[in-house]
Amino acid sequence: MLKPFITALIFSALVFTSAAISPNALAAKKDDGSQIQPDNYYPRVKIETTMGDIVVELDRRRAPITVNNFLRYVDKRSYENTIFHRIVPGFVVQGGGYTTDFEGKSNYPEIFNESGNGLTNDLHTIAMARQDDPHTANRQFFFNVNDNETLNPGRDWGYAVFGMIVEGEDIVDAMSEVETEYSLVLNTNNVPIEPIIIKKIIVLPPF
Repeated sequence: MLKPFITALIFSALVFTSAAISPNALAAKKDDGSQIQPDNYYPRVKIETTMGDIVVELDRRRAPITVNNFLRYVDKRSYENTIFHRIVPGFVVQGGGYTTDFEGKSNYPEIFNESGNGLTNDLHTIAMARQDDPHTANRQFFFNVNDNETLNPGRDWGYAVFGMIVEGEDIVDAMSEVETEYSLVLNTNNVPIEPIIIKKIIVLPPF
């Protein structure tokens, strides 16, 4: 008779302990980006670049996986001294994956593609870059410098939008017009001749 009593006592203690831990406390123990301003559905970040500063409002309500993943890289200062390595005028400004020496940065695991969240690849939105497989985004992102309907989901998966520029649209537009060339190191076109460097990205205080 003693064993059931002890089991019930342990169960009660576990329930009490779980109830005593607030959601914020649980989020604080995580290290996946969800612990950063956990109650803020629209955190803002400032991207400081060699061409000027850009402020982006992220949409955690519609793209929680993508936003938390992005904030995790920001929190680890992993975007510092990376470059915008792909500039296609009238299309995209892409970066966040390579150092100034064109060395690839380490990645966290690839994330689920949230392109069906209702956000579309409109002018001055931010979205995740990926490979052909839809669920291969990790750290690289891009700014849309046009209304890119072809990047939205349809019969196939699209590219997940997770925020929009709220300050510095002119900076991104200027980036989209810089001179580019073919890079032997990256084996690709559309690489800026003069590197555009992300000096750092910081999370801004909530309103």
